Amino acid sequence: MKLRSVTLRTLCIFLPILQMDSAKSPSEVARETLKLLAARRLSPTPDNYQALYEEVSGVRAAPNFPTAQLRHILHVMPGQTPGQKRLLGQLENAVAQQDWSMLKNVLVGYANLGLSPVATPPPASVSITQLPTTLAQNLARLVSNTLPALGEDDPRVHELAAQLCAFLREPERPIATAELMLSDFSYRLSFAAEDQAAIRQGLLGLLRLVFENIAALSIDEPWLHGQAEALLAASTPPLTLRRLDDVHKRLKDVIFKQSEAKDRTVQAQTQMRELLATFIERLAQMDESSSTYNETMERCAERIGRATQLQDIMPLLEEVMAATRAMALNSHVTRSELQDLRERTEATHAEITQLRRDLDHASAQARHDPLTGALNRKGLDEAMEREIARAFRLDTPLCVALLDVDNFKAINDRLGHAAGDEALMHLVRVTREVMRPQDQLARHGGEEFVLILPNTQLADGVKAMERLQRELTKRYFLKEQERLLITFSAGVAQVEGKNGSADAIRRADEGMYLAKRSGKNRVVAA
Repeated sequence: MKLRSVTLRTLCIFLPILQMDSAKSPSEVARETLKLLAARRLSPTPDNYQALYEEVSGVRAAPNFPTAQLRHILHVMPGQTPGQKRLLGQLENAVAQQDWSMLKNVLVGYANLGLSPVATPPPASVSITQLPTTLAQNLARLVSNTLPALGEDDPRVHELAAQLCAFLREPERPIATAELMLSDFSYRLSFAAEDQAAIRQGLLGLLRLVFENIAALSIDEPWLHGQAEALLAASTPPLTLRRLDDVHKRLKDVIFKQSEAKDRTVQAQTQMRELLATFIERLAQMDESSSTYNETMERCAERIGRATQLQDIMPLLEEVMAATRAMALNSHVTRSELQDLRERTEATHAEITQLRRDLDHASAQARHDPLTGALNRKGLDEAMEREIARAFRLDTPLCVALLDVDNFKAINDRLGHAAGDEALMHLVRVTREVMRPQDQLARHGGEEFVLILPNTQLADGVKAMERLQRELTKRYFLKEQERLLITFSAGVAQVEGKNGSADAIRRADEGMYLAKRSGKNRVVAA
C-alpha cells in the first residue's frame, strides 16, 4: 500500500515527462519503470523513478526551473545604476517566463557591466566565453604586484600565483577556468594575508616591548632615554615609510652626536679623576713636608736650649735657615701646582657641564619632528603634561587647537611631496612668528598639527587661530614662481581636569572635522 501511494505521487510529479514522444507508449514505459524499481530493489523516490524512466524511454527530461531561488537572488542583487535596473527588469521577466536562454543572457550582461565601456547587456546571439585581454593583463599585473607583500612563508600561494599569471597571459582564456583559478588563489591569499598581518603585529609588539624596556632601564641616562622615547613614538601606528625613513635618519644623526658627546664626557671625567688624585698627592706631600719641617724645628730648638757656646748655635741656625728656605720653596711650588690644578679642575668641570648640555640637546632632538622641527607625539605628550600641571597649579585656563591643512593632497599630487614638505615648513614658520612664545606647536601626524595655548580661554583660542588664518592669507607660499595660498581648518577645545589631554584633543579633532564639512578654512569651538 505504501509503495502504491509513493508511486502515484511520483507519477503525478512526472506527468509532463509521460507526455514526451517515445517509441513506447507512456503506460508501457511506466510499467517497465516500476518493474525495474522492484527488480533493482530501489526505493520508489521521485529521483529514482525519473532516472529509470529516462533509461527506459531513452529521453532525458528538462530540469525544473528554480523559480523560487532565482526570485530570492533577484531581491538581493544591486539595482542602483540605470544599467543594473534595466537588467534586473529583464531578469524578472526571464524568471516569470522560465526562459533559460533569456536568463543566461541577462546574467552574462550583468556580469559584463564592469568590463564593457557602456553598461549594456550583450545581444542574445553573443555569448562571452573568453576573458578580455585587457582585463587578463590587469589581473596578471595585480597578482604579480601582490606577491612581494606576502613573503616566502607560503610556497603554495606563490605556486598558484605563477599558474594564474601564466594562464592569464595565454592567447585563449576561458572565463570558467579563470573564475576557478581566481577562486582558488583568492582563498589561499586570504590565509597568507592574515598570516602576514599577524606577523607584522607581532614584530611591532616585540619592538615596542624592547623600546619600553630600554626606556625603563635608562632613567639615569637621559641621552639613551631620549632615543628610546623617539623609537616608541616612531613605532606607534599608523606607520608610513616616509615617517620611518625620517625618524631613521634623525636617530642616526642623534646617535652619532650622543656617542661623540658621551666619549668626550668619559674623557673629561677621567681627567677630573686624575686631577683629584694629583691634588690629594700634593696635599699629602705638603703634609709630609710640614711634618718634616716641624720635626727639624723642634730638634733645633732643643739643641739650641742645650747649647752653652755661640759656636754651637751657628750650625743650628744655618740648619734652621736651610729648612725654612726649603719649606718656603716647596710651599711656593706646591701652591703653584695647586693653583694650576684648580684652574684645570674648573675647566674640566665646565667642559663636563657643557657636554651634559650637549647630550640633553641631542636627546631633545629625538622629541621633535625631523621635518618641521615642531614637537612630535612624545614631545606633545610631555608638553601637555607640563602645561596641564601648571594650569592646575595656577588655576589658569588651557586650550588646545588641532589644525589640518586644507587640500594638502592636491598640493602633493600636483607639485610633488617635496613641495608638500615645504608647505608644512612654511606653515610652521608662520605659526611660530605669529603665535606667542609660550604657545607650543606639535606635529600630530601627516598635515595635522596641535597648538597648546596656555592661559587661554576658549573664545580667545578661537580668535588666536582665526588671527593665524588671516596672517597665512597675507604670506603666500612660493613654489617654482607659483604663489600658493595655504589654509587650514581647525577645532579648539579647552582642557578640563588634570587628565583631560586626550579628551581635549579628541574634541578639537571633532571641531576640525566640522570645520572641514562647513567649507574649510574655518575655526570651530568644540
